[in-house]
Amino acid sequence: MGFEVRLQEHLFEDEVPFESCHASTLIVLPNGHILAAWFGGTREGADDVAIWLSRREEDGWQEPIKIADEASEPHWNPVLFRDGEGKVWLFYKVGKEIRSWRTMYRVSGDDGYTWSETAILVEGDSGGRGPVKNKPIILQDGTWVAPASIELDTWDAFADLSYDNGKTWTVGNKISLPPAQSAAASAPVLSSTAAASDTPVPPVPAASFQGIGVIQPTLWESEPGQVHMLLRSTIGLTCRSDSEDGGKTWTDAYATDLPNNNSGLDLVRLDSGVLAVVYNPVGQNWGKRTPIVISLSRDNGSTWGETFVLEDAPGEYSYPAIVAAGEEVYVTYTWKRKRIVFWKLSVTS
Repeated sequence: MGFEVRLQEHLFEDEVPFESCHASTLIVLPNGHILAAWFGGTREGADDVAIWLSRREEDGWQEPIKIADEASEPHWNPVLFRDGEGKVWLFYKVGKEIRSWRTMYRVSGDDGYTWSETAILVEGDSGGRGPVKNKPIILQDGTWVAPASIELDTWDAFADLSYDNGKTWTVGNKISLPPAQSAAASAPVLSSTAAASDTPVPPVPAASFQGIGVIQPTLWESEPGQVHMLLRSTIGLTCRSDSEDGGKTWTDAYATDLPNNNSGLDLVRLDSGVLAVVYNPVGQNWGKRTPIVISLSRDNGSTWGETFVLEDAPGEYSYPAIVAAGEEVYVTYTWKRKRIVFWKLSVTS
């Protein structure tokens, strides 16, 4: 029971036209090729940060190309998604500040070789509609559910729902930490200038350190209409919320046993029903971003085990993405803000 490694490699080495990279996303195409995207530039939040894309064919990863670059604004958190008609969507954020960024998208009808013009997902968007970091899922009834969140003084998550294959979107109810947990989370956190020596602060915008709550959900459907999410949080634990009506309404977020360092995580449900989550198992708000591991659940997320360590050296290994094809999982994540790492693993019974 566990994992068998099929591939482990970097998408690129040091000869790339950006100094820093982060927040990768990936999809597996029907022919076995893989598309991956991330943001890259001088540093997170800089005006020269754009969205980059690479394709893996039989002989390896192709040279990265710039796929989205709005004038004089930082780009953030690309999300690749293949819909039920075979179209590939690229969602991403654009904006000077996270609290007021907007969601843009492009669509490809030929597996990412050519793309539509850039468009805004929801007119008037300020704060981010659609997926914020992790992939949407398509429910058994055809509904698209995008895992979304807003980062104001309080961090809240929500599901953005589309019943017409991405043409229009409807916001589900706000998902928040209960008041007692929010109060517990309000204790002082690491500032961007004064970190504990053994817990280096990640290079994120200073305003992020003041937020309290839950953001960046990852989704799965266990039975028709029964949808669940795990969430990044500020309480040192991964939180969860559940919906019994196809993502329209959700419970308040509640703590699970999975540690969380207030950094992104991602999950996928395999054809067998097994859940695979990739995360940093560090139970400290703004804690270190190593190690990074995959854990399995065979009881719909009630318990987790069978953990495989992807990285455990000093450094930052963070913001993973995970997808599945059959019983194989494909993972990317940030490697020290310099590279993106790719793994392909088989989940064994």
